Amino acid sequence: MTEQPDQPAPLQPMPTDWQRALAVVAHPDDLEYGCAAAIADWTDGGREVVYLLATRGEAGIDTIAPADCAPLREAEQRASAAVVGVSEVEFLDYRDGVVEYGLDLRRDIAAAIRRHRPELVITLNHRDTWGGAQGGGYWNTPDHKAVGRATLDAAGDAGNRWIFPELLTEQGLEPWNGVRWVAVSGSSTPTHAADAGPGLLRSITSLLEHKSYIEVLTDQDPAEYVRTFLTGNAQQAAARFGGRPAVPFEVFPADRAPLG
Repeated sequence: MTEQPDQPAPLQPMPTDWQRALAVVAHPDDLEYGCAAAIADWTDGGREVVYLLATRGEAGIDTIAPADCAPLREAEQRASAAVVGVSEVEFLDYRDGVVEYGLDLRRDIAAAIRRHRPELVITLNHRDTWGGAQGGGYWNTPDHKAVGRATLDAAGDAGNRWIFPELLTEQGLEPWNGVRWVAVSGSSTPTHAADAGPGLLRSITSLLEHKSYIEVLTDQDPAEYVRTFLTGNAQQAAARFGGRPAVPFEVFPADRAPLG
């Protein structure tokens, strides 16, 4: 008798009982490649989403010097965010390509969490590879790993008044212990998903706003490349989400223990 391989568990629907989200990633286009379809649907439903980017992506285009690239990619990111209903985009101005995990990064992200007071924090794959659950696949970039890991830690830092007390004494930012979940896009071990259908077309338009980056990334027609990539990913997740195109996330419940 042939042994059947274990089937992946169905993806659970993303939590919906929240009003504010903060999405923290390393570069312009990180959210558009991952979860903009979900964000479009959330903002349509009246939820607030703010983008926080560690860098301006200035080292991402070989043919454009960083000093010229940074304002170009910032403008494209703001236009891209507007397509999916996000009006507030912040940049931390870390150097693209050399972001390091550490206390400064954790502090800056924790400060943003205290400012915006989200219930949901979103970030990108913080693991070594983009491979499957058993490993392998493409090696992840240092920036993605550093920012993703720091975001997971900063969600707890933001609620503890004794970690980075200068956020209160110097910036007046009260602790925020209201983060309930951190959702990681691009994870090889997703647990939840959001319906991609309502926002899929706008997510395609949103990624196409990153014209300067996409034109050097592929020889394909940009619209064809973007449409194929995003619809393919959404369809791949559908098998674990009742046949519906989906945006998968690995969801970590945040530690909401009361402070002493």
